[in-house]
Amino acid sequence: MRTQTYLKHTLWTLSISLAVTTAWGQEQPSRRSRADQFYKEMQYARAAAAYEKLVDVKKPGVETMERLAHSYYYIKQYDLAENWYARVVEQKGASPESRLNYADVLKQQGKYAEAKGQYELYAAKQKKSEAVRAAIRGADSAQVWMRNPTKHQLKNEQAVNTALAEFGVMAMSNGVMYAAEPSSLLNAKSGMTGQAFLKVYTAERQPDGTLRQPNVLAAPINAAAYHVGPVASNAAGDVLYVTRTFPGKDGERFRAAGQKWNKHNLELKIYKKNGETWTEEDFPYNNVKTYSLGHAFLSADESVLYYASDMPGGNGGVDIWYSKLQSDGSWGKPQNAGDKINTLGDELFPTVVGNDLYFSSTGHVGMGGLDIFKAKGSESTFDKVVNLGYPLNSAADDFAYVEYGTAADVKVGYLSSNRKGGVGSDDIYSFVFQKPKIKIVLEGVTRDRNTGELLPASTVTLFGMKDAIVSKGTTDNNAFISFDITPNTDFRLLGEKKGYHADSVLVAGINPSKDTVIRYTMNLNPVLKVGDKFILENIHYDFDKHNIRPDAALILDRLVATMRDNPTLKIELSSHTDSRGSDSYNDKLSQRRAQSAVDYLVTRGIARERLVAKGYGETRLLNRCSNGIPCSRAEHQANRRTEVEVLAN
Repeated sequence: MRTQTYLKHTLWTLSISLAVTTAWGQEQPSRRSRADQFYKEMQYARAAAAYEKLVDVKKPGVETMERLAHSYYYIKQYDLAENWYARVVEQKGASPESRLNYADVLKQQGKYAEAKGQYELYAAKQKKSEAVRAAIRGADSAQVWMRNPTKHQLKNEQAVNTALAEFGVMAMSNGVMYAAEPSSLLNAKSGMTGQAFLKVYTAERQPDGTLRQPNVLAAPINAAAYHVGPVASNAAGDVLYVTRTFPGKDGERFRAAGQKWNKHNLELKIYKKNGETWTEEDFPYNNVKTYSLGHAFLSADESVLYYASDMPGGNGGVDIWYSKLQSDGSWGKPQNAGDKINTLGDELFPTVVGNDLYFSSTGHVGMGGLDIFKAKGSESTFDKVVNLGYPLNSAADDFAYVEYGTAADVKVGYLSSNRKGGVGSDDIYSFVFQKPKIKIVLEGVTRDRNTGELLPASTVTLFGMKDAIVSKGTTDNNAFISFDITPNTDFRLLGEKKGYHADSVLVAGINPSKDTVIRYTMNLNPVLKVGDKFILENIHYDFDKHNIRPDAALILDRLVATMRDNPTLKIELSSHTDSRGSDSYNDKLSQRRAQSAVDYLVTRGIARERLVAKGYGETRLLNRCSNGIPCSRAEHQANRRTEVEVLAN
């Protein structure tokens, strides 16, 4: 749904734009002009940090909030983008683009019903394009795919994944290559992402597909100034096709926002091994002054090279193209893979397995940003395009699908994704597909906690490790839902319904010797009334401190979601200390803690006028641990808590 200029989440803007001149002059720029300059230069990580400081006022400007939301959107911080877009679209003067981006963000978060509603609101006021119609169909299809997931078992390759980006596995005879953002502080950084430029890495590949021992590949391949990777290879491993950002000065030039810009497009470089050295040459159809070209993959017989490009003559956006090997060893002119594959959106990361072409697309009906598809055929002749469904696809970006292995009844391979539950941004996942021998059925029931009444039409999500979504559906007329689960695996069930607070239950892994059915009940509390109070469970402060700990931030984020989804809700956030320290000091400490919690919510998009910070010191202890009474550290910590009281709803 995003314009190609900003398609960082599709990894196509590994191309970058750099200003030729500056509009700041000799004066020290104001905070706003600095934020605006970062935004115009597409340095969205820096722009977001700058705009955060400008929105904490009584009536922040709509454009300022929009640009903050857009910045989070472009750097894939979708939870924060959702918070700000939810606030922006209620403002007069909000742009239609914000409504559309809000729908995209909801879709990226797996909130398909809500996303569909926003797409329809956008379409009611704007021309309903084919892209919007496809997005609405995708929201409907995604709910079906998540309710009926395939039997693929995905594993996050944690030995190589970091808090930064890793993607694009290419198997070699002695391991794999992939692209990744280095973590070194010495590396140059991209202003768009705030992270170091990509380099090519290697890793060992175990018989079960597990990756380990990551290492950055030595020069010359990684010697370029900007992004390098991903990589394709021939079977012998002595010819590499490397995508990189053009590092020279003769790239595409254009004007925007009153400035001249150099756009550094992608190019494809060919490296051939000669003894112990590598020689470098250009793919003959690079044209960095006009378009990008990269994401190459070689067919099994090495006679066809597929790649992605936004060169003229395509269907729109980025298309899959191919060149055929000529009798003299050169590559033939680019040919478009055709209308079955290419759309008005973007098609990227082609790979070939047998007679199937796999690729990622934003233009075909999908679950999120990029989805993985396959079509039987070759070159420009293909059958129907098929979405691989869930869990190979998700609400996030899923791409760079590859298969390895020859067993008929087992499929193994890798894909890349920035889905929830990962280690960092883009992560590498291995997958195995094999029909399970024992069936375990997990049944769930949703009820009103106060009355015991059954709650049909509740949304129930099954989470796996690190809150990765395994499946999602809606309870039937008997408030019942069921999921097939794997043995020896812990899960979490989350029940949600409008007008109720969610309830979550943990499901311990089991290893039965025969088919088994287990059942859990989710008891949902009705939404609170004015005057109701509750403790934010498990939000604690270190002794004598008022900073928000990472574990406390996770709890506060749930409160943010409640505030976002109930825009008329106003609350008092109160903080309470233990009895250690003087009464006066504890009053001041608790006020600082309450204020810190409120300040955190404000950075997450909640208007400050909806929040009241109140410190009660040690006046409302939960246990016997008053002045002079010896107590354990755990007993004292129980008193260091944050409570919420509903002031208006």
